[in-house]
Amino acid sequence: MITAKKVSKEYSAKIALDGVDLSIPKGSIYGLLGPNGAGKTSFIRIMNQITAPDKGEVYFGSELLQPRDIARIGYLPEERGLYKKMKVGEQVLYLARLKGLTTNEAKGKAKEWFERLEMSGWWDKKVEDLSKGMAQKVQFVTTVLHEPELLIFDEPFTGFDPINTNLIKEEIQRLNENGATVIFSTHRMESVEEICNHIGLIDNGKVMIEGNLLDIRKHYKDGTFAFTTRTAFSDWGPHEVLSQKEDHMGYRTVLKSTEFPKELVITLSEKEALVAFEEVLPTVSDIFIEIIKNGPKPWNHE
Repeated sequence: MITAKKVSKEYSAKIALDGVDLSIPKGSIYGLLGPNGAGKTSFIRIMNQITAPDKGEVYFGSELLQPRDIARIGYLPEERGLYKKMKVGEQVLYLARLKGLTTNEAKGKAKEWFERLEMSGWWDKKVEDLSKGMAQKVQFVTTVLHEPELLIFDEPFTGFDPINTNLIKEEIQRLNENGATVIFSTHRMESVEEICNHIGLIDNGKVMIEGNLLDIRKHYKDGTFAFTTRTAFSDWGPHEVLSQKEDHMGYRTVLKSTEFPKELVITLSEKEALVAFEEVLPTVSDIFIEIIKNGPKPWNHE
């Protein structure tokens, strides 16, 4: 859906993007990650044509990004931008018409979304009278109302309680299932793991790693395994035990091993003690911290 080739951007001698190459697959939910000041917002602004790259090219599909492509994009910025003195309904219709919808089309679609997001009765409220979470719902509707092919959400859960956070997550996933490509920028790593299938990590204006999320987690696996046994078990051989606790399935032990613990699996199975066994992959948060501290881990392309 979006391909960036050697994209660079500089502000007053500060390099925001330094030869960025990114490929955001069509139909993906893509997590755009990085610490504050890494260059994420600069890249998002280029995709939305708020600014232009100093060097490099951005493609929308197979063609260079054009001004007309704005109608195909929905953008929810981190800094919200509703007109406080307008009524909610007026605001929604105004922004929908800017995206090319007729008033009747916008009214019909808005009604559906207001019902979906439990916003019935908000039409004549003034934006300035809404809570932060309510205003966030309105802005979410204005982002998706024109059914864009590409949705860009920058910290979309700010201001939401857990119930509304889950509601918006479900709607983002539903939009993706219906064909929208989603770019998702957030500091909440647990949200990335829940809904993203691809990620790209930017630091100091450079892409540190990108690709399929599961592939990246496998790439950073560190020999951590979890065993669940029927009863307490103490003979773990040469392996380093990281934690042990009793749960509803039995006793769960997490350990480190320099190689696949085949003999241990066989031993526990023969004793009829093994309930479950899994390799524990690192979380997105673990990978994020590792890359920011030590740089990306080289890929083995053999």
